[in-house]
Amino acid sequence: MLLIYPPVAKPSEPPAGIAVLAGALSAHGVNHTVLDANIEGLLFLAGSCSGGTEKTADKWSARALRNINRNLAMMKSRDLYLSLDRYKRAVADINKVIGMSAEQSGVLGLANYQHRKYSPLRSSDLVMTAENPEQDPFFPYFKARLTSLIELEQPALIGVSVNYLSQALTAFAMAGFLKKRWPHIRLVFGGGLITSWMKVSGLGHLFDGLIDHLVTGPGEGPLLEILGIKTGENKNAAKEKYAPEYSSFPLNDYLSPGLVLPYSSSSGCHWNKCSFCPEKAEKNRFIPVAEKQVMHDIASLVAKHDPVLIHLLDNSVRPSVLKLFAKHPPGAPWYGFTRITADLADPAFCASLRESGCVMFKLGLESGDQSLLDKLGKGIDLYTASMVLKALKKAGIAAYVYLLFGTPEETPEAAGRTLDYVARHSGEIGFLNLAVFNMPRACGEEDISKRDFYEGDLSLYTDFSHPHGWDRKSVRHFLDTKFRKNRAIAGILKKDPPIFTSNHAPFFHLFTR
Repeated sequence: MLLIYPPVAKPSEPPAGIAVLAGALSAHGVNHTVLDANIEGLLFLAGSCSGGTEKTADKWSARALRNINRNLAMMKSRDLYLSLDRYKRAVADINKVIGMSAEQSGVLGLANYQHRKYSPLRSSDLVMTAENPEQDPFFPYFKARLTSLIELEQPALIGVSVNYLSQALTAFAMAGFLKKRWPHIRLVFGGGLITSWMKVSGLGHLFDGLIDHLVTGPGEGPLLEILGIKTGENKNAAKEKYAPEYSSFPLNDYLSPGLVLPYSSSSGCHWNKCSFCPEKAEKNRFIPVAEKQVMHDIASLVAKHDPVLIHLLDNSVRPSVLKLFAKHPPGAPWYGFTRITADLADPAFCASLRESGCVMFKLGLESGDQSLLDKLGKGIDLYTASMVLKALKKAGIAAYVYLLFGTPEETPEAAGRTLDYVARHSGEIGFLNLAVFNMPRACGEEDISKRDFYEGDLSLYTDFSHPHGWDRKSVRHFLDTKFRKNRAIAGILKKDPPIFTSNHAPFFHLFTR
């Protein structure tokens, strides 16, 4: 079997999803090959453009092409992360070179691919992409790579993991190429985006004749079932969890200063009460990995791969795992998303987390208005949040704070209170992520007038008439003219690593302390 992770996604670490699938296949003795076409494809495009400075008219393109190999090497050096300005220049230059490969057809970069004509939100466009794979900017790469692999390995089944919209067009181009050349090979599509499409938009039989199996949720159980392997568990293999297997990935190629090891100690969200949350709207179950297995998995992976950083991928790392790490350090620096709770307001507990290797927490604060937080069902008390930020700062753990503007309950006044709250705590906030609210199509709010947001039958979000007139245009105007202009807040925003954002933010804290 062949497992493929298609372009484009941030190439900072190996993809955990197909690593778990590889672990499941190995556990059952299934011969398989792993292809991270994302990192390979991006490096292919970067290499294919190098040496062409004489063909470029502008100085930026010429400089970026001239320095592409040096910049790629610098991305893997700790020295680069000692200077944010040098880092920003290197990332911008690499992004520029990769973008040259798709200048005629759309916008392409290290974490993005948008076609000028085709949209991943229209099933008809995905079918058209599959019918014309040679139009994809990655076609020269995957035509040669897939042909070589399939001739060598002779797989009977190919699994493709699609997690982001930026991967969809190339994934379908690859599917079209595969079906034309090897129609006898069955194709299985899964991953986060496919799961959401099946739960919200209902793919149905849109891709019959192209994709043989569509998988929802964790793919280990369904994939083994397709292969005819009985696991002794239910259909979704919810109880049997497999450790990820990274040995087959090109671990020295990722654009980070050492191996970043991704690991999930759960799927779904243990809180699952927030209004308008896609996890809640899609009715995704919370499935934890037993703490004993978490420790065993991570200890084995760290001993085998010696990572520079562990990335916990949970929607929110549950308190029991945090307490476990505080008592039994995982053996390498680590970071992840977690909820703001009273536990983290304890300076002693935060100090123990820092001693265990915790470098950064991503925190979904969302708002600095208590009434709004209550209406959203966040379960966050702003006083506790203040204590958490102070305790983390004192312990030396960076806080990467996420804010959400434009929810149906928010007013301009509430947004102003968020500005004030963030400004007051600017000394304790390391990084900020600002998002404008998208209404999940699956949300059943009957009292909110909805309308099409993105054109396409696969859109996961819908526009709506804001009850307080606080529409997207008003929100963006507020963010651009007031929020970002605040001197204290502007200083935080300037520190965010471009493109890689939270994936690389820990390094700027880890290497400069």
